[in-house]
Amino acid sequence: MRVHNFGAGPAALPLPVLERARAELLDFAGTGMSVLEASHRAPAYDAVHRGALDGLRRALGVPAGWSVLLLQGGASLQFAMAPTNLLTSGGSADYVLTGAWSRKALAEAERVAAGRGARARVAGTTEGEGFTRIPRPGELDLDPAAAYLHLTTNNTIFGTQWHELPAAGDVPLVADMSSDVLSRPVDVARFGLIYAGAQKNLGPAGVTLVVVRDDLLERAPAGLATILDYRTHAAKDSLYNTPPTFAIYLLGLVVAWIEEQGGAAAMAERNRAKAESLYAAIDASGFYRGSAEPASRSWMNVTFRLPDEEHEGRFVAAAAGEGLVGLRGHRSVGGVRASLYNAVPPEAVEALVAFLREFERTHG
Repeated sequence: MRVHNFGAGPAALPLPVLERARAELLDFAGTGMSVLEASHRAPAYDAVHRGALDGLRRALGVPAGWSVLLLQGGASLQFAMAPTNLLTSGGSADYVLTGAWSRKALAEAERVAAGRGARARVAGTTEGEGFTRIPRPGELDLDPAAAYLHLTTNNTIFGTQWHELPAAGDVPLVADMSSDVLSRPVDVARFGLIYAGAQKNLGPAGVTLVVVRDDLLERAPAGLATILDYRTHAAKDSLYNTPPTFAIYLLGLVVAWIEEQGGAAAMAERNRAKAESLYAAIDASGFYRGSAEPASRSWMNVTFRLPDEEHEGRFVAAAAGEGLVGLRGHRSVGGVRASLYNAVPPEAVEALVAFLREFERTHG
């Protein structure tokens, strides 16, 4: 029996994708072998690779003048790779801190900046409030001469999300979209660079999406390690070295599934409805308490608390017994977290809402 998976990542995958992967596992496209075994230079895999890149470009609405890359190393590598390529000597970059991941991105940028006589500065933060909300526009101190403005569009640990992006003017906007990419439409033309680990909304762990404006590729200083230079991967269509072939195969199937559902717009409608249903159940109760301020609440990661840690432990254990798994909050903050990524069906949220009500009835 399959469970309802509310894990924060690696996360739920669409059932039709898993079923197709199972059907093709031993003999992919008539090759007599698995795609796991096929050379990344073989025609069969080339069709997979091109299909994934083309599908991402369509689904995201990537305009001409932007490159779509499939890399490895997760968002953690991009924390360093973005400033390595974009932060010029003597310059500065702005970072908005909204949680643990943006703080880690800043730390990597500071390391790069230290070697270039440059600066990575905090342009806004809600850390003093426990990252329970997104900074308001008037609270940001933006440098119009910054090399870029970096933000994390959705914060998995604290359950907050940018619902309106800051106006950056001519400063390129760099965004970590690991946990909400393709969960709603975005205007890619507003960004200089987008990066996202696949393991929440795009596929399994092991592949990372990067979308970068082509003119920014030329900012990279001479002498970079070849593998850390975006130009290397753009010139080779993400085939400079052996790519994570099976992860890209699955990513391509997930993106095709998103398109079949109606694309990012349909995902947004579905994700909003799922989140609103769960938040309504939390707010209607005196037993549960939402962690994030309502205006900043994430559609992807719903975080909440119970009266005490003992109740939270019982809640998570009892939910797992009912086939509702992955609900324990991040180890750094505790509580409960339900991740409602694209592949989490509405029926899973309905089951969780019913469980919330029953648990409150028996334990409240």
